[in-house]
Amino acid sequence: MKGTFAAFVVALVTGAAGANAAELKLLISNGMKEAVHELAPQFERATGHTLSIRYDTSAFLQRDMQAGASFDVTVVPVPSIDAVAKAGKIDISTRNDIAHSRIGVAARKGAPKPDISTVAAFKRTMLDAKAIAYATVGTSGVHFIAVCERLGIASEVKAKGRTLPGGVLADFVVKGEAELAIQQISELLPVEGVEVIGPFPAELQLVTTYVAATSALSREGSKAFIQFLKTPAARAVLTAKGLDPG
Repeated sequence: MKGTFAAFVVALVTGAAGANAAELKLLISNGMKEAVHELAPQFERATGHTLSIRYDTSAFLQRDMQAGASFDVTVVPVPSIDAVAKAGKIDISTRNDIAHSRIGVAARKGAPKPDISTVAAFKRTMLDAKAIAYATVGTSGVHFIAVCERLGIASEVKAKGRTLPGGVLADFVVKGEAELAIQQISELLPVEGVEVIGPFPAELQLVTTYVAATSALSREGSKAFIQFLKTPAARAVLTAKGLDPG
């Protein structure tokens, strides 16, 4: 029913499903990947448009858009959308907040769950862990190291870090190469073999707002995709994927 309702709403937005169908190029931050992956086929069926989607770390998407990479719609965090807007690469009139994301901690499924419920417990757990996976470029990892610096444990954490610029950091836990993985909860939830212990304590949390906008040179149908992300059906998917709808 939700999918049908979403299709109906998109048909209203576009005027007629399937009219003036186009291939739309999307640049989507990894934190939105699971939600967009599920929603994309619904949008394609409802409108007749096809989607070509690149998922990547927001810093890399920002870099490429600023350098002139072609796209129709992007969904990235606020700092990236602001930088791309400053470079004149988006239509700011189409800017819409889509979802909010929190950073969490994951461990191997079935393993004892360490306590991260308070700042003191979080610090103790990070010190006790033998290896911790985090991103060196992604928003979650950059914030995590800033938190560790604030707590005075950055050198200890870096010494046992298992890192990538971005991507699926929980794979280190699945392979037994790390006890804990730090990332956006929406990126941790879909990984088989791990479970989310919980979000960072409120005092240490960073809430990331994902924003959608069309390119300054976007094709017809681009605005319809953003409107689709605001429908009740899409909002339900966002919630199921660990995001708070914007």
